[in-house]
Amino acid sequence: MAKTLIIVESPTKAKTIGKFLGKNYVVVSSMGHIRDLPKSKLGIDPEDNFAIKYETPAKAKKTVTSLRKLAKEADEIILATDEDREGEAISWHLAQVLKLDPATAKRMVFHEITKKAILKALEEPRTINEHLVDAQQARRALDRIVGYKLSPFLWKKVQMGLSAGRVQSVSLRLIVEREREIEAFKAEEYWSVEALFGAQDTSHPIPATLTHYQGKRLDKFAYTNQQDSDTLLEVLRAREYQVASIEKKTQSRHPYPPYITSTLQRDAAKRLYFSSKQTMMIAQQLYEGIALGTKGQTGLITYMRTDSTFLAGSALAAAKSEIDSRYGSKYSLEKPRMFVTKSKSAQEAHEAIRPTDPSLHPHEIKGYLDDKQFKLYSLIWSRFMATQMAAAQFENTTVAIEDTVAQEYRFTARGKIQTFDGFMRVYDISGDDTLLPDIQEAESLKTDKIDGIQHFTQPPARYSESSLIKVLEDHGIGRPSTYASIISTIQARKYVDKNDDRRFFPTEIGVIVNDMLVAHFPNIVDIDFTAKVEQQFDHVAKGDETYQQMLAEFYNPFIETVTTKDKEVGKYQEIIPDRKCPECGHDLEYKRSRYGKFIACTNYPDCKFTDKTEEEKKFEAEVGGEKCTECADGIMQVKRGRFGPFLGCSNYPECKHIKKIEDKTGETCPKCNIGELVWKKAKKRGTKFKACNRYPDCDYIEGAKPKKYPAKKAAAKKAPTKKPASKKTPAKKKTTAKAAPKKKASTKKKAE
Repeated sequence: MAKTLIIVESPTKAKTIGKFLGKNYVVVSSMGHIRDLPKSKLGIDPEDNFAIKYETPAKAKKTVTSLRKLAKEADEIILATDEDREGEAISWHLAQVLKLDPATAKRMVFHEITKKAILKALEEPRTINEHLVDAQQARRALDRIVGYKLSPFLWKKVQMGLSAGRVQSVSLRLIVEREREIEAFKAEEYWSVEALFGAQDTSHPIPATLTHYQGKRLDKFAYTNQQDSDTLLEVLRAREYQVASIEKKTQSRHPYPPYITSTLQRDAAKRLYFSSKQTMMIAQQLYEGIALGTKGQTGLITYMRTDSTFLAGSALAAAKSEIDSRYGSKYSLEKPRMFVTKSKSAQEAHEAIRPTDPSLHPHEIKGYLDDKQFKLYSLIWSRFMATQMAAAQFENTTVAIEDTVAQEYRFTARGKIQTFDGFMRVYDISGDDTLLPDIQEAESLKTDKIDGIQHFTQPPARYSESSLIKVLEDHGIGRPSTYASIISTIQARKYVDKNDDRRFFPTEIGVIVNDMLVAHFPNIVDIDFTAKVEQQFDHVAKGDETYQQMLAEFYNPFIETVTTKDKEVGKYQEIIPDRKCPECGHDLEYKRSRYGKFIACTNYPDCKFTDKTEEEKKFEAEVGGEKCTECADGIMQVKRGRFGPFLGCSNYPECKHIKKIEDKTGETCPKCNIGELVWKKAKKRGTKFKACNRYPDCDYIEGAKPKKYPAKKAAAKKAPTKKPASKKTPAKKKTTAKAAPKKKASTKKKAE
C-alpha cells in the first residue's frame, strides 16, 4: 500500500493534521529548523558570492536521521510547513537534507488547520517558492553579518558580552530618544475652569467646562497662573446662567478590522497584559490545535503571522449564521463588511487572524483551554465576530451654557448614551455613558460650583509594548513575525527594562551602546535605512533581485566603516571627576562587568586597584549586615551571581548559607506578628503586592481574598500535588544561584 509522508514543523500540528487523514498518510514533525548557520563562525563567504554554509545542530541530528529513514520508506513526500518566508525556508532545508529537488518537491500550504483546508491543500500542491527562501536567507545573512561584525567592536570599546543587532538597535534608539525627550521636557502650567450646574427641577448636576469667551474658543494656555484664574472665578461666580442651546446627534460606531499580527500583539498587551512573545506562543498553540474532548485535536484559529485583513467568504457566512442564532438578526449584516489591507508590503496572501469555526464559542470550550489560551482565543473570537455585526448607536448631546447678562462666557457640557450596543455586545470599546438631565433651551440653571483646576503639560509617554509595536509598524521596521523577537531581545540584553506601569526605559548600558552606535554607525541605527532594507527583502521575495546582490551592496561599505572605526575609536571611558587612585595617583573610571558597575584605575594593568561604587556600598549597607542563621559568627554579605545579587555568609566556603534579597516594607506581618511584609511582583501583570517573608509558614498577602482550604488540611499539606500553583517552594540551600530547569526545545519556528 502506497504511503505518503507529510512533514510539518511541530508535533502538535502533526497530531492535528493526522486525525484528518487515513492510514496511507504518515504525518511527522521536523521539530522546527533542521539546519542553521554555525554558532562559532560567520558561515557566509563574501569571496564566494556570499555562499551560506549551513550546519545541522546537535539537537536536530536525531530528527534528521529519523526523517531520512521515513523518507526512504515513503512513496511520496509532501512538505507542509507554514506559508511564509520562514516556513518556506524550512521546507527548502528539508528538501536539501532529504535530497529532494526543490524545483519538483511537493509543497502543500494552508491557512487554517481544518479538515476542509487540509484536503484542499493536498489536491493543490505546489513547488517550493525559492524567491521566498532567498528573502529569508537575505534577512538571516544580513543580521548575522551585522551581529558578528558589530558585537566584537562593542566588546573592545565598551564591555565584553555586549551585542548589536540590525533591527534591535533601531528599537533601542527609539526608546533612548524618547527617554531624552522626557528628560528635556519642561512642564508648563495652565488652568481650566470646571463647573457644576443644577437644573431647577432636578438634583442631577451638569458638569461643564469653560470653553468660549466672547464667541471665541479659549486657548489651552489662556490662563497660566492661579492669580489669573482667581480673578476670572470672581467674575464667573457673580453671574447667572441659562441653557443657550442643546444639540443632539445620533452617532454610529463601527468595529475595528480583524486582527493582523501587529494589532493582535498590541491589543493583547493592552487588554491582557501579555508580552508580544507570549501572545505569539499562545497563538501558535491555538493554531496548531487543542484537544477538545470528543472532537479531538482541533485548530482553533487561522495562521497568526499575517498582515492581511482579508476574510474568506466561508468564514463570513459562518459568522452571519452564528450571529443570527446567538444574538438575533438585528445584530447581523445583510452584506458582509469587508476591510482593506493597509500594509503596503504585505508579505503573503493570507487571511486575517480569525477563529476557524465561529460556532466554537469561547465559554463553551473553556474547560479544554488553560487560562491564557482562553483569554487570547476569546479576544480573537470577539474581534472577528464584531467585524460582521451591526454598528453601535449612540445619542450624543452637547449643551451650551452662557451667562444671562452679557453672554460673554460659554460653558460646554457633553453627554453620551448608548442606544444600541451592536458589535460592542461581544467586543466592548466604549467608556461609561455620561448622562445629562432633561433640560430645555433658555432654562435657568443654578450655579452649584465653579472652580479653577491647575494643570501641567505632560512629557511624551514612554513606549509600552503596544505603542512600540505600532511605531515599528508605522516606520516599516521589521515585519509581523519579528516584533516579538525584537522586543524580547533588547530586554534579554538588559538594554531596556520595564517600570511598574509596564513601560520601557533604557538602562545605563543600553544608553551607552545606543550612543556608541549612533555616533559611529548612523546608517545601521537609522530608521529610514532600516525601513529601506525591509523593502529590499520584499524585492528579493518577488524575484526582483537576488539575495547575493542585496548583500554585496551592503557588505563592502559596512565592513570598510567597521575597519575604520575599529582603528579610530578609543575605548569608552567614564572618568570620575575629582578623584584619583589612592595607590598610583592616576584617574579612576567606571567600568562594567557581567556582575555590574565598579570603579577601576585607568593605569590598569600596571595598577589593579578597584573599588565599589557609592550606590553599591549604600545598597550593601542597607540589605546586608545581619547575622547568619546557620553558623555562629558569620555575617550575611551581598554577593553576585548569574541571576543577580543575593546574600551569602561571610564564612564561605565553611558556611554555604545563602538568602534572597528582599524588598522590605518595614511593616510587621499582621497575621503572624513575627515576619515582615516584603514587596513581591505578580507574574501575570507585573504589579507589586505585599506578602509575609515567612512563607510558607505564613501565607499572608495584603488585600488577598480569603483562601478556601480543602476539608482535610493536614493531608493536603503532605501531598505536593495539592499545593496551590501560585506558591513557590523555598529554594534549597546552595552555594550558587541555581539555573532554571531547561524547557523542551520550541517546535515552532523562530522569528527572524
